[in-house]
Amino acid sequence: MPGISERLTNLVDPPARIAELRLDGIIAPSGPFGRQALSIERLEPAIRRAFAIPRLAAVALSVNSPGGSAAQSSLIAARIRALADEKKLPVLAFVEDVAASGGFWLACAADEIFCDTTSILGSVGVISAGFGFQEAIARIGVERRLYTAGARKSLLDPFRAEKPEDVVRLRALQGQLHDVFKEYVRARRGTKLRGDDGALFEGDIFVGSRAVEVGFADGIGTLHATVKARFGERAHIIRVGARRRGLLSRLLPVQDAAAGLTDGILAGMEARAAYARYGL
Repeated sequence: MPGISERLTNLVDPPARIAELRLDGIIAPSGPFGRQALSIERLEPAIRRAFAIPRLAAVALSVNSPGGSAAQSSLIAARIRALADEKKLPVLAFVEDVAASGGFWLACAADEIFCDTTSILGSVGVISAGFGFQEAIARIGVERRLYTAGARKSLLDPFRAEKPEDVVRLRALQGQLHDVFKEYVRARRGTKLRGDDGALFEGDIFVGSRAVEVGFADGIGTLHATVKARFGERAHIIRVGARRRGLLSRLLPVQDAAAGLTDGILAGMEARAAYARYGL
């Protein structure tokens, strides 16, 4: 416990308080049983708690995400910015392994971005993936039956042959999302960006110092070292995270628990595949 003199010092000259908000994992809508993805539904309470801490000097985002949903990335970043502007507080982002695609979108919600020399940043682009099973179901004697009201209701049905017009529609949608992503990065990073669109916004990734060179980060630095250097050795970092599930949800029937376990396994596989794209 702190001594009397230290307690008196803290009363007379209280140390700066920094809220650390962890943004760790893939970005996706909340699934059943509170899947541990980053979503506005799951993070909203934690974001509010972080900005509500009394005598706060800044909010630090610890980012470790390979990306995911564009909509969830936009909603989370917008909520962070709204509270930062309302409270007039600086926001600093600290990239750990990766802030790519939607993860970089989240990092750009900060006023400044710091990373490790081994961190991966960028991947400003949009990706879609799928499978075609039409030949497989034909071999086992399954006939696909699909009925729609609206000629454009179905898009890239995996059980039917790929249609060129569907690919055109998908690329148009991707282009719109890509434009929104690029404009957000430009708005947040501004004149810090160095390079043309072909170098920065075509899905490329940058490591450590190279990310700083192109303006995707402001410097190399860790959360604790940067906070101490900027706010003083006595600065107090307060970690804020999403709350655990309530008691009732942990006492669900066995069959529901099994379903939750299956969901967790699938979510883990999805996350592993997302991180694997960056060699992690």
